[in-house]
Amino acid sequence: MHKFRLSLVIALCLLPALSPAERIKDLAVVSGVRSNQLVGYGLVVGLDGTGDQTTQTPFTVQSIVNMLQKFGVTIPSTVNPQLKNVAAVTVTAQLPPFIKVGQTIDVTVGSIGNASSLRGGDLLMTPLRGADGEVYAMAQGSVVVSGFGVSGKDGSRVSVNVPSGGRVPNGATVEHEVRNDFATQPFVMLNLNTPDFTTASHLSEGINKLLGGASAVALDPVSVKVVAPTETNQRIAFVSQLQELDIEPGDAPARVIINSRTGTVVIGSRVRVSPAAVAHGSLSVTITEHHDVSQPNAFSQGTTQITPRSDISISQPEARMFVFNAGVNLDEIVRAVNEVGAAPGDLVAILEALKEAGALRAELIVI
Repeated sequence: MHKFRLSLVIALCLLPALSPAERIKDLAVVSGVRSNQLVGYGLVVGLDGTGDQTTQTPFTVQSIVNMLQKFGVTIPSTVNPQLKNVAAVTVTAQLPPFIKVGQTIDVTVGSIGNASSLRGGDLLMTPLRGADGEVYAMAQGSVVVSGFGVSGKDGSRVSVNVPSGGRVPNGATVEHEVRNDFATQPFVMLNLNTPDFTTASHLSEGINKLLGGASAVALDPVSVKVVAPTETNQRIAFVSQLQELDIEPGDAPARVIINSRTGTVVIGSRVRVSPAAVAHGSLSVTITEHHDVSQPNAFSQGTTQITPRSDISISQPEARMFVFNAGVNLDEIVRAVNEVGAAPGDLVAILEALKEAGALRAELIVI
Protein backbone atom coordinates (compact mmCIF):
# COMPACT_ATOMS: atom_id res chain seq x y z
CA MET A 1 0.00 0.00 0.00
CA HIS A 2 1.52 3.27 -1.10
CA LYS A 3 1.26 6.11 1.37
CA PHE A 4 1.57 9.70 0.31
CA ARG A 5 3.40 11.53 3.06
CA LEU A 6 2.91 15.25 3.32
CA SER A 7 4.59 17.88 5.42
CA LEU A 8 2.61 20.67 7.04
CA VAL A 9 3.83 24.21 7.33
CA ILE A 10 1.53 26.73 9.02
CA ALA A 11 2.02 30.44 8.37
CA LEU A 12 0.75 32.47 11.33
CA CYS A 13 -0.08 36.07 10.55
CA LEU A 14 -0.89 38.49 13.38
CA LEU A 15 -4.16 40.38 13.54
CA PRO A 16 -4.26 43.85 11.94
CA ALA A 17 -4.34 45.58 15.32
CA LEU A 18 -1.08 43.86 16.22
CA SER A 19 0.57 44.13 12.80
CA PRO A 20 3.98 45.74 13.20
CA ALA A 21 4.90 48.65 10.98
CA GLU A 22 7.41 47.97 8.22
CA ARG A 23 9.81 50.17 6.35
CA ILE A 24 8.93 51.30 2.86
CA LYS A 25 12.32 49.90 1.83
CA ASP A 26 11.03 46.41 2.67
CA LEU A 27 7.63 46.86 1.00
CA ALA A 28 8.36 48.69 -2.25
CA VAL A 29 11.03 49.38 -4.83
CA VAL A 30 11.81 52.57 -6.70
CA SER A 31 10.68 52.39 -10.31
CA GLY A 32 13.61 52.34 -12.71
CA VAL A 33 16.04 50.99 -10.11
CA ARG A 34 16.33 47.49 -11.48
CA SER A 35 18.84 44.93 -12.65
CA ASN A 36 19.28 43.75 -16.23
CA GLN A 37 20.03 40.28 -17.59
CA LEU A 38 23.11 39.62 -19.68
CA VAL A 39 23.92 36.54 -21.74
CA GLY A 40 26.81 35.37 -23.87
CA TYR A 41 28.27 32.36 -25.65
CA GLY A 42 31.77 31.20 -24.77
CA LEU A 43 34.25 28.38 -24.45
CA VAL A 44 35.64 26.66 -21.35
CA VAL A 45 39.09 25.14 -21.91
CA GLY A 46 41.51 23.14 -19.79
CA LEU A 47 39.12 20.33 -18.88
CA ASP A 48 40.43 16.91 -17.95
CA GLY A 49 38.86 14.99 -20.82
CA THR A 50 35.34 15.91 -19.72
CA GLY A 51 34.57 18.34 -22.54
CA ASP A 52 32.18 18.06 -25.45
CA GLN A 53 32.25 15.04 -27.74
CA THR A 54 32.97 16.95 -30.91
CA THR A 55 31.39 14.34 -33.18
CA GLN A 56 28.02 15.23 -31.63
CA THR A 57 28.62 18.95 -31.01
CA PRO A 58 30.02 20.43 -34.23
CA PHE A 59 29.43 24.00 -33.00
CA THR A 60 32.23 23.51 -30.44
CA VAL A 61 34.72 22.66 -33.18
CA GLN A 62 33.49 25.57 -35.30
CA SER A 63 33.98 27.95 -32.37
CA ILE A 64 37.54 26.72 -31.81
CA VAL A 65 38.38 27.05 -35.50
CA ASN A 66 37.02 30.62 -35.62
CA MET A 67 38.96 31.56 -32.48
CA LEU A 68 42.22 30.14 -33.81
CA GLN A 69 41.78 32.03 -37.08
CA LYS A 70 41.65 35.30 -35.12
CA PHE A 71 45.01 34.37 -33.62
CA GLY A 72 46.48 33.67 -37.06
CA VAL A 73 46.22 29.88 -36.89
CA THR A 74 44.60 28.35 -39.97
CA ILE A 75 43.23 24.83 -39.83
CA PRO A 76 42.69 23.10 -43.20
CA SER A 77 39.09 22.34 -44.03
CA THR A 78 39.94 18.65 -44.38
CA VAL A 79 41.05 18.46 -40.73
CA ASN A 80 38.42 17.75 -38.09
CA PRO A 81 39.92 18.45 -34.64
CA GLN A 82 38.96 15.93 -31.97
CA LEU A 83 38.70 17.96 -28.78
CA LYS A 84 38.11 16.53 -25.31
CA ASN A 85 39.15 19.42 -23.11
CA VAL A 86 36.84 22.11 -24.51
CA ALA A 87 33.15 22.78 -23.80
CA ALA A 88 30.74 25.27 -25.34
CA VAL A 89 28.86 27.16 -22.65
CA THR A 90 26.33 29.88 -22.07
CA VAL A 91 27.39 32.68 -19.75
CA THR A 92 24.74 34.64 -17.85
CA ALA A 93 24.92 37.48 -15.35
CA GLN A 94 22.79 40.08 -13.57
CA LEU A 95 23.81 43.70 -14.16
CA PRO A 96 22.89 45.60 -10.96
CA PRO A 97 21.41 49.11 -11.14
CA PHE A 98 23.81 52.08 -11.10
CA ILE A 99 26.88 49.86 -11.55
CA LYS A 100 29.81 51.70 -13.12
CA VAL A 101 32.38 50.90 -15.78
CA GLY A 102 35.27 48.89 -14.36
CA GLN A 103 33.32 47.21 -11.57
CA THR A 104 33.02 43.42 -11.56
CA ILE A 105 30.04 41.07 -11.30
CA ASP A 106 29.62 37.31 -10.88
CA VAL A 107 28.75 35.14 -13.87
CA THR A 108 27.13 31.73 -14.18
CA VAL A 109 28.41 29.21 -16.72
CA GLY A 110 26.40 26.27 -18.08
CA SER A 111 27.27 23.64 -20.66
CA ILE A 112 25.12 23.58 -23.81
CA GLY A 113 26.77 20.49 -25.30
CA ASN A 114 27.43 17.08 -23.81
CA ALA A 115 30.35 17.96 -21.55
CA SER A 116 30.22 15.84 -18.42
CA SER A 117 31.98 18.32 -16.13
CA LEU A 118 33.40 21.86 -16.17
CA ARG A 119 35.60 21.29 -13.12
CA GLY A 120 39.07 22.76 -13.54
CA GLY A 121 38.17 24.72 -16.68
CA ASP A 122 38.85 28.32 -17.60
CA LEU A 123 36.32 30.54 -19.35
CA LEU A 124 37.80 32.39 -22.29
CA MET A 125 36.96 36.05 -22.92
CA THR A 126 33.22 36.22 -23.57
CA PRO A 127 31.19 39.34 -24.40
CA LEU A 128 27.94 39.59 -22.44
CA ARG A 129 25.07 41.28 -24.25
CA GLY A 130 21.81 42.79 -23.08
CA ALA A 131 18.37 42.54 -24.67
CA ASP A 132 19.30 45.40 -27.02
CA GLY A 133 22.30 43.49 -28.39
CA GLU A 134 24.87 45.85 -26.86
CA VAL A 135 27.92 44.49 -25.03
CA TYR A 136 27.77 45.53 -21.37
CA ALA A 137 30.46 43.31 -19.82
CA MET A 138 33.35 40.99 -20.66
CA ALA A 139 33.68 37.71 -18.78
CA GLN A 140 36.76 35.56 -18.23
CA GLY A 141 38.22 33.46 -15.43
CA SER A 142 38.40 30.11 -13.67
CA VAL A 143 35.13 28.21 -13.32
CA VAL A 144 34.17 27.12 -9.81
CA VAL A 145 32.07 23.93 -9.83
CA SER A 146 30.32 22.76 -6.67
CA GLY A 147 29.25 19.35 -7.99
CA PHE A 148 31.17 16.33 -9.16
CA GLY A 149 30.47 13.13 -11.04
CA VAL A 150 32.19 9.73 -11.14
CA SER A 151 31.35 7.02 -13.67
CA GLY A 152 32.52 3.44 -14.10
CA LYS A 153 33.21 1.39 -17.20
CA ASP A 154 30.06 -0.65 -16.60
CA GLY A 155 27.89 2.45 -17.05
CA SER A 156 27.31 3.14 -13.35
CA ARG A 157 27.53 6.76 -12.28
CA VAL A 158 27.47 8.76 -9.05
CA SER A 159 27.02 12.53 -9.10
CA VAL A 160 26.55 15.27 -6.53
CA ASN A 161 24.79 18.44 -7.66
CA VAL A 162 25.40 19.31 -11.33
CA PRO A 163 29.05 19.32 -12.47
CA SER A 164 28.15 20.67 -15.92
CA GLY A 165 27.51 24.15 -14.50
CA GLY A 166 29.49 26.55 -12.36
CA ARG A 167 30.27 30.16 -11.46
CA VAL A 168 33.07 32.63 -12.00
CA PRO A 169 33.15 34.96 -8.99
CA ASN A 170 33.81 38.56 -10.08
CA GLY A 171 34.35 37.06 -13.50
CA ALA A 172 32.94 39.88 -15.63
CA THR A 173 34.09 43.49 -15.90
CA VAL A 174 31.46 46.09 -16.73
CA GLU A 175 32.25 47.91 -19.98
CA HIS A 176 29.05 49.87 -20.50
CA GLU A 177 26.58 51.50 -18.11
CA VAL A 178 22.82 51.20 -18.32
CA ARG A 179 21.02 54.53 -18.47
CA ASN A 180 18.00 55.12 -16.25
CA ASP A 181 15.55 57.95 -15.71
CA PHE A 182 15.90 58.09 -11.92
CA ALA A 183 16.99 61.74 -11.88
CA THR A 184 15.16 62.98 -14.96
CA GLN A 185 11.53 62.80 -13.78
CA PRO A 186 9.90 65.37 -11.43
CA PHE A 187 8.55 62.51 -9.34
CA VAL A 188 9.53 59.16 -7.82
CA MET A 189 7.40 56.08 -8.42
CA LEU A 190 7.24 53.49 -5.64
CA ASN A 191 6.08 50.03 -6.71
CA LEU A 192 4.85 47.61 -4.03
CA ASN A 193 6.35 44.12 -4.03
CA THR A 194 2.88 42.68 -3.32
CA PRO A 195 -0.14 44.47 -4.87
CA ASP A 196 -2.58 45.55 -2.19
CA PHE A 197 -5.10 48.41 -2.12
CA THR A 198 -4.79 48.88 1.65
CA THR A 199 -1.00 48.98 1.64
CA ALA A 200 -0.96 51.47 -1.26
CA SER A 201 -3.42 53.70 0.62
CA HIS A 202 -1.39 53.51 3.85
CA LEU A 203 1.78 54.24 1.89
CA SER A 204 0.42 57.44 0.34
CA GLU A 205 -1.11 58.55 3.64
CA GLY A 206 2.15 58.00 5.52
CA ILE A 207 4.18 59.98 2.99
CA ASN A 208 1.65 62.83 3.01
CA LYS A 209 1.81 63.00 6.82
CA LEU A 210 5.60 63.25 6.58
CA LEU A 211 5.82 65.76 3.73
CA GLY A 212 2.48 67.51 4.05
CA GLY A 213 -0.08 68.31 1.38
CA ALA A 214 -0.76 65.85 -1.42
CA SER A 215 2.82 64.92 -2.24
CA ALA A 216 1.96 61.25 -2.75
CA VAL A 217 -0.86 59.79 -4.83
CA ALA A 218 -1.75 56.09 -5.09
CA LEU A 219 -2.27 55.30 -8.78
CA ASP A 220 -3.27 51.65 -8.35
CA PRO A 221 -2.69 48.74 -5.92
CA VAL A 222 1.00 48.71 -6.91
CA SER A 223 2.23 52.23 -7.71
CA VAL A 224 2.43 55.35 -5.54
CA LYS A 225 3.60 58.55 -7.24
CA VAL A 226 5.58 60.98 -5.05
CA VAL A 227 6.66 64.50 -6.00
CA ALA A 228 10.45 64.69 -5.59
CA PRO A 229 13.22 67.27 -5.98
CA THR A 230 14.96 67.30 -9.34
CA GLU A 231 18.51 67.98 -8.09
CA THR A 232 20.35 64.66 -7.90
CA ASN A 233 21.89 65.05 -4.44
CA GLN A 234 18.60 66.22 -2.93
CA ARG A 235 16.70 63.41 -4.65
CA ILE A 236 19.00 60.74 -3.20
CA ALA A 237 18.51 62.12 0.33
CA PHE A 238 14.77 62.37 -0.32
CA VAL A 239 14.45 58.72 -1.40
CA SER A 240 16.58 57.63 1.55
CA GLN A 241 14.19 59.42 3.91
CA LEU A 242 11.17 57.81 2.22
CA GLN A 243 12.60 54.29 2.43
CA GLU A 244 13.12 54.58 6.20
CA LEU A 245 9.50 55.62 6.80
CA ASP A 246 7.47 53.01 8.71
CA ILE A 247 3.92 52.22 7.59
CA GLU A 248 1.41 49.52 8.47
CA PRO A 249 0.87 47.13 5.54
CA GLY A 250 -2.52 45.72 4.74
CA ASP A 251 -3.49 42.35 6.18
CA ALA A 252 -3.01 39.35 3.90
CA PRO A 253 -6.20 37.81 2.46
CA ALA A 254 -7.57 34.53 3.79
CA ARG A 255 -5.79 31.92 1.75
CA VAL A 256 -4.81 28.24 1.86
CA ILE A 257 -1.97 27.14 -0.44
CA ILE A 258 -1.24 23.47 -1.12
CA ASN A 259 1.91 22.39 -2.95
CA SER A 260 0.96 19.06 -4.51
CA ARG A 261 4.59 18.20 -5.36
CA THR A 262 6.18 18.69 -1.93
CA GLY A 263 3.06 18.17 0.18
CA THR A 264 3.45 21.55 1.88
CA VAL A 265 0.31 23.21 3.26
CA VAL A 266 0.32 26.91 4.19
CA ILE A 267 -2.70 28.30 6.05
CA GLY A 268 -3.12 32.01 6.78
CA SER A 269 -4.44 33.12 10.16
CA ARG A 270 -7.42 34.84 8.48
CA VAL A 271 -8.84 31.48 7.36
CA ARG A 272 -12.29 30.85 8.87
CA VAL A 273 -14.87 28.10 8.43
CA SER A 274 -18.65 28.00 8.69
CA PRO A 275 -20.35 25.47 11.00
CA ALA A 276 -19.46 22.02 9.67
CA ALA A 277 -19.11 18.43 10.90
CA VAL A 278 -16.21 16.37 9.61
CA ALA A 279 -15.78 12.60 9.90
CA HIS A 280 -12.24 11.29 9.61
CA GLY A 281 -11.43 7.68 8.91
CA SER A 282 -9.49 5.47 6.52
CA LEU A 283 -9.79 2.01 5.05
CA SER A 284 -6.66 0.00 4.30
CA VAL A 285 -6.69 -3.07 2.07
CA THR A 286 -3.52 -5.23 1.93
CA ILE A 287 -3.10 -8.01 -0.62
CA THR A 288 -0.20 -10.44 -0.20
CA GLU A 289 0.66 -12.96 -2.91
CA HIS A 290 2.13 -16.38 -1.98
CA HIS A 291 3.21 -19.34 -4.12
CA ASP A 292 2.86 -22.84 -2.63
CA VAL A 293 4.80 -25.79 -4.05
CA SER A 294 2.94 -29.13 -4.31
CA GLN A 295 5.27 -32.15 -4.40
CA PRO A 296 3.95 -35.55 -5.73
CA ASN A 297 4.29 -38.73 -3.70
CA ALA A 298 7.15 -41.08 -4.40
CA PHE A 299 6.69 -43.37 -7.45
CA SER A 300 3.42 -41.59 -8.35
CA GLN A 301 4.86 -40.34 -11.63
CA GLY A 302 3.38 -36.95 -10.83
CA THR A 303 4.94 -33.53 -11.45
CA THR A 304 5.69 -30.68 -9.12
CA GLN A 305 3.04 -27.94 -9.28
CA ILE A 306 3.14 -24.35 -8.06
CA THR A 307 -0.19 -23.05 -6.79
CA PRO A 308 -0.75 -19.32 -6.13
CA ARG A 309 -2.41 -18.20 -2.90
CA SER A 310 -3.57 -14.68 -2.02
CA ASP A 311 -4.11 -13.32 1.50
CA ILE A 312 -6.34 -10.28 1.78
CA SER A 313 -6.57 -8.28 4.99
CA ILE A 314 -8.75 -5.24 5.61
CA SER A 315 -8.24 -2.80 8.46
CA GLN A 316 -10.41 0.18 9.20
CA PRO A 317 -9.50 2.39 12.17
CA GLU A 318 -12.31 3.83 14.19
CA ALA A 319 -13.67 6.88 12.38
CA ARG A 320 -13.87 10.05 14.41
CA MET A 321 -16.05 13.08 13.92
CA PHE A 322 -15.38 16.63 15.02
CA VAL A 323 -17.38 19.82 14.66
CA PHE A 324 -16.18 23.22 13.45
CA ASN A 325 -18.18 26.01 14.99
CA ALA A 326 -18.82 29.26 13.15
CA GLY A 327 -15.77 31.47 12.71
CA VAL A 328 -13.13 29.15 14.16
CA ASN A 329 -9.59 30.36 13.53
CA LEU A 330 -6.37 28.68 12.43
CA ASP A 331 -5.35 27.47 15.90
CA GLU A 332 -8.69 25.74 16.45
CA ILE A 333 -8.58 24.06 13.03
CA VAL A 334 -5.12 22.60 13.61
CA ARG A 335 -5.97 21.56 17.18
CA ALA A 336 -9.11 19.71 16.04
CA VAL A 337 -7.22 17.89 13.29
CA ASN A 338 -4.40 16.88 15.66
CA GLU A 339 -6.85 15.57 18.29
CA VAL A 340 -8.22 12.97 15.88
CA GLY A 341 -4.72 11.95 14.79
CA ALA A 342 -5.08 13.12 11.20
CA ALA A 343 -1.93 13.32 9.10
CA PRO A 344 -1.08 16.37 6.97
CA GLY A 345 -2.36 14.50 3.93
CA ASP A 346 -5.70 14.04 5.69
CA LEU A 347 -5.73 17.76 6.44
CA VAL A 348 -5.49 18.48 2.71
CA ALA A 349 -8.51 16.25 2.04
CA ILE A 350 -10.44 17.92 4.89
CA LEU A 351 -9.73 21.41 3.56
CA GLU A 352 -10.73 20.44 0.03
CA ALA A 353 -13.96 18.89 1.33
CA LEU A 354 -14.74 22.03 3.35
CA LYS A 355 -14.16 24.14 0.24
CA GLU A 356 -16.49 21.98 -1.85
CA ALA A 357 -19.12 22.23 0.88
CA GLY A 358 -18.80 26.02 0.93
CA ALA A 359 -17.71 26.02 4.58
CA LEU A 360 -14.13 27.24 4.03
CA ARG A 361 -13.99 31.04 4.05
CA ALA A 362 -10.73 31.32 2.18
CA GLU A 363 -9.17 30.99 -1.24
CA LEU A 364 -7.81 27.49 -1.85
CA ILE A 365 -4.79 27.44 -4.19
CA VAL A 366 -3.12 24.25 -5.40
CA ILE A 367 0.29 24.72 -7.04
